[in-house]
Amino acid sequence: MMTRRGLLKSLAAACAGAIALPAYAVGIEPFRLNVKRYTLTPPNWPDRLRLTAALIADPHVCDPWMGLDRLRFVVERTNALKPDIVLMLGDYVAGHRFRTGSIPSRDWANVFAGFTAPLGTHAVLGNHDWWEDRTAQLTGAGPTFAGQALLDAGISLYQNKAVRLHKNGHPFWLAGLDDQIALAPNKKAGRDHWLGKDDLAATLSQVSDGAPVLLMAHEPGIIRKVPPRISLTLSGHTHGGQINLFGYKPASGTVLGKDRNYGHIIYDDTGPTHPVTPLAAAQRHLIISGGLGCSILPVRFGVPPEITLVHLGTSST
Repeated sequence: MMTRRGLLKSLAAACAGAIALPAYAVGIEPFRLNVKRYTLTPPNWPDRLRLTAALIADPHVCDPWMGLDRLRFVVERTNALKPDIVLMLGDYVAGHRFRTGSIPSRDWANVFAGFTAPLGTHAVLGNHDWWEDRTAQLTGAGPTFAGQALLDAGISLYQNKAVRLHKNGHPFWLAGLDDQIALAPNKKAGRDHWLGKDDLAATLSQVSDGAPVLLMAHEPGIIRKVPPRISLTLSGHTHGGQINLFGYKPASGTVLGKDRNYGHIIYDDTGPTHPVTPLAAAQRHLIISGGLGCSILPVRFGVPPEITLVHLGTSST
């Protein structure tokens, strides 16, 4: 039988937990920084082509959650990992109103210009980089202020573009899509539905030889349309669901489902699964970064901010 003293202790513990979990989710985990690593040789990727890519996704820059000092720390930490290439996967602009201040795009873009990877820094735009630009929403066209800031900072911007690169004499293609839900319904602009700026066919038509292809696409749902010709698709957008409360995931962030919004996903005609079997050439491979920032609410629990490091050209372990 529980005594009155025991009951009071249990209630006190429950109250403390009820206070501590939200406090951690708002005040601690959003400011953590992990390095999440993946090692694989995806289909159509030669083992001799060893490439390390650092993925930077969804910073949603604003004070106090992702200010310039924190961005500088992210850049320093990334450079210390010595990646061959830095791939920025979109949503640089804050996607929520719970902030003490906004940061001009030129300021955060100049911080990102500090990446020092030998093969450079390459970026695509995310939905918030379009949504928060009122002029772009009305005209249905760019450049968005985020995209222009990246270009002005000397960062390569991919809007339905593919470029041939080399690592130690071995060629590969880097392709990047514009955002898939860039334009929101807008009566003034004469739009009654969501409209993407992506063009997968036009992007891949620029690939002119058999070298392997990496595809940058902010929203991971594009994997349903990606042909097996693509070795690996790299996405953000979901923040890993942003909340994983001991296995409970209230948000998806992707049409692929709550259990497929983070990590290394294999997609075939039967749908997506996490990798548990040897890689098959007909399968399409996707890595979804957990990203850095927050959207809608400045809360993360069980999905700490991360720099995602992808090692390609070595056998999966």
